Amino acid sequence: MSEYLHHLVNYSKVVFWDFDGVIKDSVEIKSAAFEKLFKPYGDKVSSMVKGHHEENGGVSRFNKIPLYLSWSNELVTNENIQKFCNKFSALVKQSVIDSPWVPGFLEFIEGNCNKQKHILITATPKDEIEEILEKLDISRFFYKVYGAPVLKKDAISIELNNLAIKPKNAIMFGDSNSDYEAAKYNSVLFFLRCTDLNKDLQKICKNNTFKDFINE
Repeated sequence: MSEYLHHLVNYSKVVFWDFDGVIKDSVEIKSAAFEKLFKPYGDKVSSMVKGHHEENGGVSRFNKIPLYLSWSNELVTNENIQKFCNKFSALVKQSVIDSPWVPGFLEFIEGNCNKQKHILITATPKDEIEEILEKLDISRFFYKVYGAPVLKKDAISIELNNLAIKPKNAIMFGDSNSDYEAAKYNSVLFFLRCTDLNKDLQKICKNNTFKDFINE
């Protein structure tokens, strides 16, 4: 992380965070889980599912699974959607907990948690992300936690309004188009954590990128 970004954090009043790919290196876990979940429907379907998921990072499973069910010739009913969401959760939860931290995150959040309000906004269901945060012992670092079904752009809007903070006094850390669009919608400065899956977005974000939270 650059000195410039550290400077911006120090002068921000609120920091919005995505989770997968920003706090934990867990994006590949979810890609593999989607592929495994739909493997019984054939390699073509499971490959399509994996590709779509990776192209649409940060979008809730509740939005993706109905599409994947239709590709699998499964009934797209509320009951079936919930069943597959539960199966997906069972595949990923412990693996996400066990996945590596993005380097420097723990030191960064411990050093800054009392300087700004840190708010987590993720597409993971709220009850699931809260359980994960508790097991990782990092809940105490976050002023507020938002998960599905609340949209990221709405979560940012709600908190800027509730805290009476201007967008120029906030920043967001994310790794996907959904994170970028949520920040852009609210005129919040966005910083992209670079991965192999967001190379096109890196071209858009240009200098507002970082690889980890280790001081340069």
